Formats: sequence, structure tokens, C-alpha cells
Amino acid sequence: MKIYLVGGAVRDRLLQRPAGDRDWVVVGATPAQMEAQGFTAVGRDFPVFLHPKTGEEYALARTERKSGRGYRGFVVDADPAVTLEEDLQRRDFTINAIACDEDSGALVDPYGGARDIEQRVLRHVGPAFVEDPLRVLRAARFMARFASLGFTVAPETMELMREIAASGELDALVPERVWQELRKALVCERPSAFLRTLHDAHALGPILPELEALYGVPQRAEFHPEVDTGVHQEMVSDMAAKLAPGDDLVGFAALTHDLGKGLTPPEEWPRHIMHEQRGITPLKALCARLKIPAEHQQLAEAVCREHLNVHRIDELRDATVLELLGRCDALRRPERVARIALCCEADKRGRLGFEDSDYPQGETLKRLHRAALSVQARDLDTTHLKGPAIGEALAKARVKAIAAARQRTI
Repeated sequence: MKIYLVGGAVRDRLLQRPAGDRDWVVVGATPAQMEAQGFTAVGRDFPVFLHPKTGEEYALARTERKSGRGYRGFVVDADPAVTLEEDLQRRDFTINAIACDEDSGALVDPYGGARDIEQRVLRHVGPAFVEDPLRVLRAARFMARFASLGFTVAPETMELMREIAASGELDALVPERVWQELRKALVCERPSAFLRTLHDAHALGPILPELEALYGVPQRAEFHPEVDTGVHQEMVSDMAAKLAPGDDLVGFAALTHDLGKGLTPPEEWPRHIMHEQRGITPLKALCARLKIPAEHQQLAEAVCREHLNVHRIDELRDATVLELLGRCDALRRPERVARIALCCEADKRGRLGFEDSDYPQGETLKRLHRAALSVQARDLDTTHLKGPAIGEALAKARVKAIAAARQRTI
């Protein structure tokens, strides 16, 4: 029996980045031998065991053979005779196909992963890459994580990704896995690289057609010097990741804020009148298809519908501001307002030449929201009021508080 550290932990060590979970592969062992040493079997599709003390995952070396459609259509062989090199060969990218000997610390790198890390190239291990459509999404997600380090996709790998996209295999991906990869990408340093990689691989359309529809759609250059709506979306997603690191709620709402521009009739270009309202339908379709959590969908709908109103909040009447807050359910869910402000700021700053712009509207929205929240029904004299009249009195008092908050800044 021989044990090796494999995958992301070895890759991240070579990249001198903080490592996440450690994964181990065991060569020359049987499930019975693992359990005899105190390991607990947890694998459903292949032999994986938890270490009795550390709780880390130890998988028996295995090979995989394509047997059906999709990323689950594989026959697994975990015979003790499977070698480390055979196990590494089934992995997706060379940078993930490096092992480290537990005893000596020596690297085992049969497919040139260390060289590709040095050259900043994301390259597939072998021709079996095309057998798993999930690898297209993983490539895009790794680019979201590593593009800031200078990584690019190897041309031959990009060709295989296009081959997978053309084959229709992406249709076999289950919604939960698509959402899992998308969610991870949104909290990476460069979500734009996720979108761009899928777009270049002709895979964004099959996976996220609502976002593919944005590419090539022009906008008014005086407001959007980058012109292309797809490029704008890439910039917005990167800005959202910068403003709200690790927050996939903000990331998803920022990602979907402009979907309505993909539905603007070409004869109306480069203007996009009513794109906020048009965007709700494709947003709901995307959320239904990928089974997006309700909290993400609700915030995304609020941002899609209201982002232009937030941009011009200084022009809105006080009563209109209260209506906006009501539509966002911000009086019942006050935590939403800060995220809505961040999404709108990402929209404003996610434009060529606007990256360092101030966005005072975000602070205005939060200040007026606090003013509205400061007034509660219990604070009012409702002795002679009943039913709807109490709500009307509360609304009037909140509008008055919003007006007073505006005056305090003049």
C-alpha cells in the first residue's frame, strides 16, 4: 500500500497559494484493507474512505471507462493493480494530475503538470477529456480562479471543449452541477473568465443561453464605452467579485441584471428601453432551469427590475423611493439593501473607464432605507385609525422621514 497527496493541494502548493481540502489516493489496497485500518467507507460511485483521525478523504486508485451519456456514465475499476499513473491519467487537467509521495515528498508528474503551472497553461491530460462534459464547466471555473495569475486555455484543450459543446453532451449536465460550478465561479477573482471561456468554447449558449444572448449586442457608447453588452457583463461580474468578495448572492444578481438587453429588438439598438422589465422573464427561466435558490432569485429580480431606479435615486420623489423599497421587500428584509447597492455600484463601475468612479447613490439608498425603517407603526398615534388607514399613516410617516433624511445632506 502506498499513499499520495493528489490534485488541488499539490497544485496550489506549486502555485504558492493557500490550499483547501487535501485529497489522497491509495495505491495497492483493497476496501477490506482500508476498513481494517480504521477507515470509514463513504464513496457511493467509487471507493472513498475517511481517515479515522483527520477525516480527510482517501480514494483507492482507479480507472474510468465511458459507458453512457453525461458525466455519470462511467464504469469504475479500483483493482489494487491500478497504478498511480493510471489514476492520474483519468484526471481532467495536467495541473490537477500531480501527486506527492507522502513519505519522501517527491512529486510524481507523468503528464507535465508542473511545467504547465510554470507556463500558466490549463491543458487536458488526454483524449478521454471529451468523455466528461462537466470538464467544460470545470475549465471555465478554473479560469475564473486562475486567470489573474496569467493562465490561458491550451488551444488543443479549447478545441476539445468546442467538440464537447457541438456533440450535445452538455445537455446531459444536471442543473445542480451547473449551479455548483457557476456559484463557485462567481466568488472567484475573475468571474469574467468563466463567461469568456464558455463563450469562446461555444458552450455558453447550451449552458447559459440568456447570457450568451448579450454578446454582440451594442449599447450607447456615451454610457458604455465598452459597447458590447457581453463585455459589460464580464466587467460587472468582476467588479461585483471585487466589491463583495465571497458573496455569491451579489455575484448572481450582478450576473443577471441586464438579461433584458438580450431581448431588445435590433431595430432599437443601441438603446435598451424597458430592458429592466424585459429581463425578468429570462431571469425566471434561468432560475427555473438551474433550480437557483429562492434567495438568489429574489435578490436578482430586485436588482434586474430596480437598478436604473437606484442609479437615478436623487431624481425620485420621496414616495417613489418608499415604493422602490417596498418592491424590494427591503422593509421586511433589510439586509437586502446593502447587496442591492453593491450590485448597482458594480453595474456603474463595470464599464470601460468607470472602474474607479464613485457611486454615491449606494450610500443614498442605504441612508433613505434607514430613515424609512426608523418609523414603525408602534411609534404612531393610531387611536382613531383602523385597518388600511394605519398602513396609510405609516407610509406617510416614512415618506416624511425619507424627505428629512434627504434634507440633512443638503
